[in-house]
Amino acid sequence: MVIQRAEEAEVDEMWSYVGKKKTTRWLWHAIDQRSGQVLAYVFGRRKDEVFLKLKALLEPFGITRYYTDSWGAYTRHLDADEHQPGKRNTQQIERKHLTLRTRTTRLVRKTICFSRSTQMHDLVIG
Repeated sequence: MVIQRAEEAEVDEMWSYVGKKKTTRWLWHAIDQRSGQVLAYVFGRRKDEVFLKLKALLEPFGITRYYTDSWGAYTRHLDADEHQPGKRNTQQIERKHLTLRTRTTRLVRKTICFSRSTQMHDLVIG
């Protein structure tokens, strides 16, 4: 596998559920801002530890600028000089969320199609 340098990345999370809506499952992922390619993704809860796993996966890319929303995990674990919070520069990743929700019925919030096991959910979405 060849890892190319990505200087700027958009990072965000989106939720779905497994079995019932109380058991939420979060997809955290990062895309290269220039190409729109997915750099890395992690499944888990909406906790700082899961974001730190994603951040560790992004280290080989040499990212110097992160574009995120203003959620606390990003501001706590990214340096202020490399982090730019706000919705202005996260339009590509938000569009990817919409495309995923449109094409994958398991991610639609009001649906009868959902994953019954965490393993199947991660395999289908991943």
